[in-house]
Amino acid sequence: MSETSWFFGYGSLVNCHTHDYPDPKPTTLKGWRRRWVQTPVTKFCFLSANPIGQGAIDGLIARVPNDDWQALDIRETSYVRHPVGNLVDPPTMAEEIQAYSVPPKTYDITSEPKPILLSYLDVVLMGYDRVFGREGVTKFIHTTDSWERPILNDRSAPIYPRHQTLTPTDQVWIDELLKTMPSHLI
Repeated sequence: MSETSWFFGYGSLVNCHTHDYPDPKPTTLKGWRRRWVQTPVTKFCFLSANPIGQGAIDGLIARVPNDDWQALDIRETSYVRHPVGNLVDPPTMAEEIQAYSVPPKTYDITSEPKPILLSYLDVVLMGYDRVFGREGVTKFIHTTDSWERPILNDRSAPIYPRHQTLTPTDQVWIDELLKTMPSHLI
């Protein structure tokens, strides 16, 4: 099995309950920043990240077995994969580390702000909590832009395909966290 291709995930891919890629490891990507973006192809927004020169985002790297990117490319439809550098402590056997991002030229900036799916946000926040703890969740929020959009509460009928059922305790802390943010539930 090849160990040379790795991906860097900074959203739902941080939650290892959404995939089974081997050798996941927390790391930081320097010179990038996350943001909520929308495109014309979906009714909801999703996370993207782009190089900005300064800043850094925490995330997770994992190995792509046999350098087979096909399944991950399908999962990350609408994103473009490209090599990244500037990782803190990358695996020594990694010859290629790539991240997915939405090209800014495909952003839909003309329509009203599209909502963030709460089922998607739950998955991302739980992933960051499991990997980086509550402090990591706070850092995720502060290193992500465009929180001013609405959040669609779809927990009772989740739209996000990799949604997860929260424990009552997890639901309470996420709901309390949302009250402190500029977004609002709809």
